[in-house]
Amino acid sequence: MPGARKWMGELLLHSPAQLRSLRDLPVLGNFIHHLSYRLLPADEKVWVQIEAGPAKGIWMELNPRTSQSYVRGEGEVAVQRVLAERIRPGSVFYDLGANIGLFSLLAARLVGAGGKVFSFEPDAGVAARLRRNVARNGFENVTVVEAGIWSASGDLNFIAADPASPDRGLGRFAAGDDGTAGSLTKCIALDDFIQTAPAPDAIKCDVEGAEAEVFRGAEKLLDANRPWIVCEFHSEANEQAVRVHLGRLGYCLESLDANHALILPQGR
Repeated sequence: MPGARKWMGELLLHSPAQLRSLRDLPVLGNFIHHLSYRLLPADEKVWVQIEAGPAKGIWMELNPRTSQSYVRGEGEVAVQRVLAERIRPGSVFYDLGANIGLFSLLAARLVGAGGKVFSFEPDAGVAARLRRNVARNGFENVTVVEAGIWSASGDLNFIAADPASPDRGLGRFAAGDDGTAGSLTKCIALDDFIQTAPAPDAIKCDVEGAEAEVFRGAEKLLDANRPWIVCEFHSEANEQAVRVHLGRLGYCLESLDANHALILPQGR
């Protein structure tokens, strides 16, 4: 029933909040829930163009149950705004924890044909979806690096997100043995990566709690190249560790919202 799936996907993506709230009603909500899952499997994806915001017009393969904010241009608005304001044509942009690629795709458009985007994503399934999004938009300036970022290069235990998670954005690396089963996955220190790739002018970092480890492995890069950074922090302890560490390297943090900071080299 491809026609019915497409119809249901479009309905879910574009339905107003009032209509989606019907799912919470005791009887009608159960009926809508069961009907929607019969017509549209939980892992179904649809292609849709973003309708508003800096990424307007970009195509993405989205889960229609959870991606309304993508379509409306409301996903991490502060980060989108900073990228749109600060990325220049010809720049090199690193997307650390790219997931399905909203910021990689936006950056690819902003840096243009003369720039480069390196998108780092350790989850193989998510990286494949990221590649499809890049290809659908015809961006030839994006390199998907199927690896995580850490303080040292090598293999590390990666605990993937629950497969039931629509966009599987909560995978994380676990140093040592924390008792959680995962799989050995390639990690790269940025100081090693730039030995064979152009250094970044800008970095977006969303690495599910590994922020401090990322910047420990990028000291030479940060000292020599002075990129600006947008970072999401997943704990107060990690934010404080990064603030102290990068402060020693001549960086200062400006809060963008409750979870994100703009990190700038002093004097720029």
